[in-house]
Amino acid sequence: MLKHLSLIFWPAIAGLFGALLLLDRWVLPEEENRWSERNERVSYARAVRNATPAVVNIYTAKLITDPETNGLDDSFFRRLSPPRSQRPRLERSLGSGVIMTAEGHILTNNHVIAGADAIQVMLHDGRSANALVIGTDSATDLAVLQIQLPDLKPIELADSDQAQVGDVVLAIGNPLGFGHSVTQGIVSALGRYGLQLSTYENYIQTDASIHLGNSGGALIDTRGRLLGINTLIYTANNQAQNARSGIGISLAIPADLAIFVMEDLISYGEVIRGWLGVSVEPIGGILPSGESSQALEVVAVAPDSPAQKAGVRVDDIITHINGERVQDGRLTMHQIARLRPGDAIKISVQRKNQSLDLRAIVGALNQSINP
Repeated sequence: MLKHLSLIFWPAIAGLFGALLLLDRWVLPEEENRWSERNERVSYARAVRNATPAVVNIYTAKLITDPETNGLDDSFFRRLSPPRSQRPRLERSLGSGVIMTAEGHILTNNHVIAGADAIQVMLHDGRSANALVIGTDSATDLAVLQIQLPDLKPIELADSDQAQVGDVVLAIGNPLGFGHSVTQGIVSALGRYGLQLSTYENYIQTDASIHLGNSGGALIDTRGRLLGINTLIYTANNQAQNARSGIGISLAIPADLAIFVMEDLISYGEVIRGWLGVSVEPIGGILPSGESSQALEVVAVAPDSPAQKAGVRVDDIITHINGERVQDGRLTMHQIARLRPGDAIKISVQRKNQSLDLRAIVGALNQSINP
């Protein structure tokens, strides 16, 4: 009996050791490889490769004429001296831009090229060209340039309205004249306003580091698509500056707004904005469901304006635009500005104890608010 058991036992033990050797040699390393793949380093190299050819460096030159003092700084001696000669000097600055069309249209910030006598654009592949200003819009601090070069690669567009706080973003530009550089961060906040830096404030806030020279460059998502135009750095003294080092608060103009402005500047040379002719103030309220809501109290109506013709009165409470409840008064007015003259909109108002639906035909603001 024992003999029979030994004949079974030892082959079983040998088979078990063999199985363990096979697991160690073939199966376990495969599992280890899968673990390794799951923990592979994260890289955004593909996104950068996709977007970089569309990001350009912008160099500007401005001729400044300064009076020659001849060393006579004292006001008394300046009064006795003969008229001073004018000494011209060249003031240079830099920034970034984004190629938007195969025809060479480039989006950048208005402050990057404002007052420039000459603008040169340098591409990532080393080519350069002089740029023509197609149009500017100081209300959004945007400008459109155009260059004449073949084989340009426009950037792919993302829907900036779909951006969410926490999304990973990359900033590409020409910081401090170093050339194409990339920094990474996240979307820190959306719809930033109240800085009184432009008329239409709706910034994407990120913590991607940007510096002098990044203005006008691209803020992209992890697929290399354009989310916004990097514009400002918020500094430690609580003032937004274009030329100072940031503290982790960077602001970008959403791509959807930038494209709206660009298309108007290309087509009309100015931005045509919708106009109702009302001044409003946001007020809070409580819905029957108990949720908080916002509405707009009309505080002024311009004479002969679309709002007056539609029957809007001072003290009316605007609750809906085209059937959609007013969620943010500032954004609602921005949306009206993006309508076209001649568009019809329905305005729902609360007047004392009455609910009224009024119909207005949008007018034209007739200004691009250029300097």
